[in-house]
Amino acid sequence: MFCYQCEQTAKGTGCDKIGVCGKQPEVSDLQDLLVFALKGIGFWANIARAKGASDNAIDRFVIEGLFTTVTNVDFSDAAIAKIIREAVAMRDKAKALAGGYAGTIPEAASDWQPGTTIADMAAQGARQGVINKTIDPDLNSVQNIILLGLKGYAAYADHALILGRESEEVYAFTHKALAAQLDPTLDLNALVGLALETGRINLLTMELLNTAHTDSYGHPVPTPVQLGTKAGKAILVSGHDLKMLEELLKQTEGKGINIYTHGEMLPAHGYPGLKKYNHLAGNYGGAWQDQAKEFPEFPGAIIFNTNCIQKPADSYKDRLFTWGLVQWPDVKHIDGWDFSEVIKTAEAGAGFADNPGQEILTGFGHNAVLNVADKVIAAVKSGDIRHFFLVGGCDGAKSGRNYYTDFAEQAPKDTVILTLACGKFRFNKLDLGDIGGIPRLLDVGQCNDAYSAVQIAVALAGAFECGVNDLPLSMILSWYEQKAVAILLTLLHLGIKDIRLGPTLPAFITPNVLNFLVENYNIQPIGESAAADLKAILG
Repeated sequence: MFCYQCEQTAKGTGCDKIGVCGKQPEVSDLQDLLVFALKGIGFWANIARAKGASDNAIDRFVIEGLFTTVTNVDFSDAAIAKIIREAVAMRDKAKALAGGYAGTIPEAASDWQPGTTIADMAAQGARQGVINKTIDPDLNSVQNIILLGLKGYAAYADHALILGRESEEVYAFTHKALAAQLDPTLDLNALVGLALETGRINLLTMELLNTAHTDSYGHPVPTPVQLGTKAGKAILVSGHDLKMLEELLKQTEGKGINIYTHGEMLPAHGYPGLKKYNHLAGNYGGAWQDQAKEFPEFPGAIIFNTNCIQKPADSYKDRLFTWGLVQWPDVKHIDGWDFSEVIKTAEAGAGFADNPGQEILTGFGHNAVLNVADKVIAAVKSGDIRHFFLVGGCDGAKSGRNYYTDFAEQAPKDTVILTLACGKFRFNKLDLGDIGGIPRLLDVGQCNDAYSAVQIAVALAGAFECGVNDLPLSMILSWYEQKAVAILLTLLHLGIKDIRLGPTLPAFITPNVLNFLVENYNIQPIGESAAADLKAILG
């Protein structure tokens, strides 16, 4: 195995024995084979589309296949092997749809077949890893940046699809970009252009998901969320998928079971269509990497509906469930929308006593913030608000992430912090006060709600008749996995500069590619101290 797609990769270079995430070598190799197969599907589907032919089943399969390989999603070798076999059938279907090709057919798109055993397939995958030593390292680097961007927005496309929203443009570009992975004629300029286009497609996908969320559940509104507990049986929901949460809320209504959110599910409390359920009781725990410490103390059922799962401890493994694309070996998986087994497990648990705790605010999506844009603009013009910081992104267990807590604590009282994704758990319990009734800490939502942050920035730029880069706004981002890569590509596509990124820079970016980003976008790593960076930004 060799995997370097997340920030915590071993030694900052790559996991080659076992994944820091817990991914076994065989699973890693199977995921590489799945990506290889998806490239083959993309090759034929791209040709078919150029001839006016497409197949929605192929389109959807590719999105789900890419999402399956995102960090902390599928750890089951049997499940991935099954998807690989399906991928080969989809490749043949796409080939038939394309109706032939006169040029050279790359190996991924040829008639290769998966091995008869999981071990055989893993051996095939080991020959199709992310490092291609036959091409220039910079080309390989940008190829992988594109691939990771595709994986990132595939997660958002899958969430949107579950809510009945999909995009022909997203599907078409996905196949085009996968096919480009197999094209040896593309030079660095062409690949950089494709990477920026990946950012544009991610923006479109986040908009698609935002519309799916707001059409289904209304625009988020500022909402206090209880961090304590209510008396009653309990189910904890971790992940990102709002539709799954809604179905669980419906099936538990009136049963005396309280539903708690965990991690990236926290922003669900801001949606009117979800907060109307009185048994959506509060948020339990912090970011994903603390689950091994927090879950043993949760006295009920726990279910993951997307990525962020870690190796479960025996103390709670028997009351843990997965749903959707996320899977872990020997953990019960729920297919479909019947959560009766989860409910039975919760009913058998001890449940919580009534123990109210601190309240924190969420629900500051672009609609909520722009509804008070006049107050925000007036506060900037009067000097009451000096600067905005977007401090957000993925959290993780690696050292150095206390920087983000320090940054929020030390940001001057005339500054406002926008935040999103699970990185906010580093500081969202802090009382930062307000500026003229505007909270200094505004929780915009999940990682996909970077769309909302972009809309806020664009609206402010319009109000002040300037570009986004001319605003008193700085982006201090943390990254962990591939959705963060997709969002970063979106920001680059929009021409946003001066981004500070941490806690470390990606291992898949070569020095030359990094120099390109520095020279053209002034991307820089976070500094050794938040205080020094604040001083540099604010002068």
